[in-house]
Amino acid sequence: MRYFTNVNDIGDLKVALKEAFEIKKDRFQFDTLGKNKTLMMVFFNSSLRTRLSTQKAAMNLGMNVIVLDVNQGAWKLETERGVIMDGDKPEHLLEAIPVMGVYCDIIGVRSFAGLEDREYDYNETVINQFIKYSGKPVFSMEAATRHPLQSYADLITIEEYKTTERPKVVLTWAPHPRALPQAVPNSFAEWMNAADYDFVITHPRGYELDPQFVGNARVEYDQRKAFEGADFIYAKNWSAYSGDNYGKILSKDMDWTVDTEKMALTNQAYFMHCLPVRRNMIVSDDVIESERSIVIPEAANREISAQAVMKKMLLSL
Repeated sequence: MRYFTNVNDIGDLKVALKEAFEIKKDRFQFDTLGKNKTLMMVFFNSSLRTRLSTQKAAMNLGMNVIVLDVNQGAWKLETERGVIMDGDKPEHLLEAIPVMGVYCDIIGVRSFAGLEDREYDYNETVINQFIKYSGKPVFSMEAATRHPLQSYADLITIEEYKTTERPKVVLTWAPHPRALPQAVPNSFAEWMNAADYDFVITHPRGYELDPQFVGNARVEYDQRKAFEGADFIYAKNWSAYSGDNYGKILSKDMDWTVDTEKMALTNQAYFMHCLPVRRNMIVSDDVIESERSIVIPEAANREISAQAVMKKMLLSL
């Protein structure tokens, strides 16, 4: 595997899950695979779980790790062609990327959507430049439209906790004070459809996701109805996708907060969230602190998904 940006890159999901659980049994069984190999992690945006889990996974494989925080300790980078560079960005990504490539063997990139130009974001302009110009295997640590390492970890977590072969999984929009990208919900939907779960997406009108990610999911505008009989509730905010509203906040309706009353409608569902989470906006304290909250095991599986991806990349070098 040379690139990892979406669910199709990982191959057969059953095989990918088998490999992940093999790693989870013994994280250090492949600790010589990455000997004398270097991972470069490039961050255009902040991170906690992605940074820690990916670096730990690389170390489990015996890799050296370089972390580059763009705009913090490095030159600010221009990302668009044709720009007269007379501002505060002295280096262009098209020179920086091949330079990065000569110092490493694999590159992980984290670059969020700008939420100003939908075409620019949905063309995945930044990570595709790394793929085109670095000359090295590249994986996404969250891009403009997807967060595949998170979704892979989410799938691992659901497989660990499910009690039926085809659980009902609900992705629910919830309020947030800031406009957030659609990357996590897009990616989660993509992976849940690929896993062929009983998958439902619920959100207020106006928050419809790109149809390519919605896929075969049922869309339900009544959150309480969507929750009925659910086995897993995955809460996440996202900004509007459609038309002139792209990247905008259309609602902060607190009635969409996941609370105990709504969780009581489920089949004793597990609560999931990618973190960080705005308590008492996305989810109430009592739900996220309950025994049915699996946000910490979910976060722990980020190490496993990252290690499974990098293992496949190392084997292809």
